[in-house]
Amino acid sequence: MNVRYFAAARAAAGLEEERFDLPAGSTVADLLDAILAVERATPPAGTPPLPRILARSSFLRNEVAVRDHSTALGADDVVDVLPPFAGG
Repeated sequence: MNVRYFAAARAAAGLEEERFDLPAGSTVADLLDAILAVERATPPAGTPPLPRILARSSFLRNEVAVRDHSTALGADDVVDVLPPFAGG
């Protein structure tokens, strides 16, 4: 599955998008564990670390909001990580 990072999540992850190959039946929670298992460079100054951002983020699976982390994911799914946005 592809994961796309936006705003502060992009800065903390150090990239815009990455692919994860998880076993069939994997959930959003499993994906989050896989994201956190990747060794990453230190984020830019003023950017919170990725674990903190993920804890506060919203997620979309194939452009539909996912609130339940036990939601199963498919190999071809696209998961967007949307941290809280400021402004208006």
